[in-house]
Amino acid sequence: MSPRPAFPALPAPEAEKRPVTDTRHGFTRTDEYSWLRAENWQEVLRNPSSLAPGIRAHLEAENAYHEAMMEDTKALQKRLFAEMKGRIKEDESSVPMKDGPFAYGTAYRKGGEHPRFFRIPRGGGAEDVLLDGDAEAEGKSYFHIGGVGHSPDHRYLLWSTDDKGSEFFTLRLRDLSTKRDLDDHVEGTNGSGTFTADTRGFYYARLDDNHRPSKILFHAVGSDAAEDRLIYEEADPGFFMHVFGSRLDDWIFISIHDHETSEYRILPANDPDAEPRVIAAREPGIRYDIEPAGEEFFILTNRDGAKDFKIMTAPAADPAPANWREVVPHEPGRLIMSFLAFKDFLVRLERKDGLPRIVVRERGTGEEHMIAFEEEAYSLALYGVYEYDTDTFRFAYSSMTTPGQEFDYDMRTRQRTLLKTQEVPSGHDPEDYVTRRLMATAPDGEQVPISLVHRRGLRLDGSAPCLLYGYGAYGITISASFRTNPLSLVDRGFVYAIAHIRGGKDKGFAWYEDGKRERKINTFTDFIACARHLVAQGYTSHDRLVAEGGSAGGMLIGAVANMAPRDFRALVAAVPFVDVLNTMLDDTLPLTPPEWPEWGNPIASKEDYETIAAYSPYDNVRAEPYPAILALAGLTDPRVTYWEPAKWVARLRDHSTSGNPIQLRVNLDAGHAGASGRFSRLEETALSYAFTLKAVGMSE
Repeated sequence: MSPRPAFPALPAPEAEKRPVTDTRHGFTRTDEYSWLRAENWQEVLRNPSSLAPGIRAHLEAENAYHEAMMEDTKALQKRLFAEMKGRIKEDESSVPMKDGPFAYGTAYRKGGEHPRFFRIPRGGGAEDVLLDGDAEAEGKSYFHIGGVGHSPDHRYLLWSTDDKGSEFFTLRLRDLSTKRDLDDHVEGTNGSGTFTADTRGFYYARLDDNHRPSKILFHAVGSDAAEDRLIYEEADPGFFMHVFGSRLDDWIFISIHDHETSEYRILPANDPDAEPRVIAAREPGIRYDIEPAGEEFFILTNRDGAKDFKIMTAPAADPAPANWREVVPHEPGRLIMSFLAFKDFLVRLERKDGLPRIVVRERGTGEEHMIAFEEEAYSLALYGVYEYDTDTFRFAYSSMTTPGQEFDYDMRTRQRTLLKTQEVPSGHDPEDYVTRRLMATAPDGEQVPISLVHRRGLRLDGSAPCLLYGYGAYGITISASFRTNPLSLVDRGFVYAIAHIRGGKDKGFAWYEDGKRERKINTFTDFIACARHLVAQGYTSHDRLVAEGGSAGGMLIGAVANMAPRDFRALVAAVPFVDVLNTMLDDTLPLTPPEWPEWGNPIASKEDYETIAAYSPYDNVRAEPYPAILALAGLTDPRVTYWEPAKWVARLRDHSTSGNPIQLRVNLDAGHAGASGRFSRLEETALSYAFTLKAVGMSE
């Protein structure tokens, strides 16, 4: 590997060591940096100023060090920001979606950070602004709009905001005739709610002090939130919960689930006094989702060994499992990802052979047809729609070279209508770029897909720098979609690549199962195999290769740093989940009990403890020549707490033998999603790209 990156030789902050030992299942560990975890972390989420002075001083020292290390990239960051902003249409707007007498949409003003929400008459006409995000955000250092939805009678707007980044949302009710919020407001929610059929009130999920959605409540319009009636309380802290309504406004659904198991409870949308009843009681490992369709419910489930899921139906009046019957049978290797039901049609989004496809089924006859696409690799998404009695649905299409397109599709005539093509104001010619899909061989012989894009004519002799992105958790598929931000690297000669590693569902549900719990190691070895394959095929070289991941993808980055530090020039870890063992041992943290199905429960199981201890990035830092590392964190992040990357960085500096810089930047005004506002977020991307360019010697 060539000489280390040209970062200034500045002394890094040294975190004080206060060793604490912990013994579980006969194993004793020492954590010298556990003091960085605020004892009052619940209070810090709601009030960041309550952070202990000693911890704040250390985080501020880390930020000062980071600023000094990146000082000479300030001009580059500004150029990168300007480039990325130039690819965004500043007055971007959605294609309004019809619902009864109106069509609802969102739009931005030039220079605006936040969307405004509007409606127009169904047949067209003047825009009526319902909510102006920029106006609501004025004077706030952080501002994020959560759920926004109108009532069935189009009289009210239920909307939510988070002004700290902690994801404790306040629900507000706006009278659309006056555009003024009523006195009704509910604090400490998950950000969404759903109205009763007659708009007498709305249902919502309240978060407890540990940031878990433990209760569903009903709020009557005009009443005090303290009087809200409890509808359902979930006793198991390992389950997530949210509430939503049907498009026909006939049912309210309470969805209760973890990463392996699900349960639904329903009640009539016109009877807020009704008791919710269970559709199918939770069974470990059995998942199902409900799509209401008039007199029947469609059910997407893995019941009876349908690993890649099947679709069943049941009468809405009695949807117990005994009444489920098969509509779309299970087909191994064809993963059904989502579906929508309409009066005469059923639409599903599925993945086969690594590529998505949309299938339309006529409910009366069972006849099916697929919507065809021509590119080698692409991304598809079904859009939610307001109306049930319609022949038209909306979908989105893009590829790594083709900007996003939105279509309306007539299910009866099979005609697609292009509504909108993503504009790139600074210009974009797909012919200037090449996209490829490669296969890397993992240590166990599995073929791991890689999607990549580079400039046409790029010399593939190993001299090109490369940014390799990965995630690999929760069954989340990273699509081969159009992304404008990486073009700032690609246009500078980079290869931008995505590793579709195990832990996602890129090759079906088994691909997910092979990257979790006792098989989690496959996620990391897949990524390393992808990195080495790109080098072997001449796309890059190890001293020109940078890896990036965030959240659970940050765990990936931390693991490969320990397993293959010499394979990468630099690593970028955004809000990285790196202190896995300590977090999974702390059942007071917001996501710990719900995460046990994904990673294992090291409190109850010695085997799970040993599995996690074998790869947990923080626990496996050792004397290695670590590459340059940039870790990004948010102080009020309830998902990956700030102290995980803070502890990790401190321990990495203790053990690294390379002398490469290891930096931490903590956003003291934000949480898991980083900065608020569409352009403010670009500043963070510009920072990570400037670090990437500097690491490979291209910051000039």
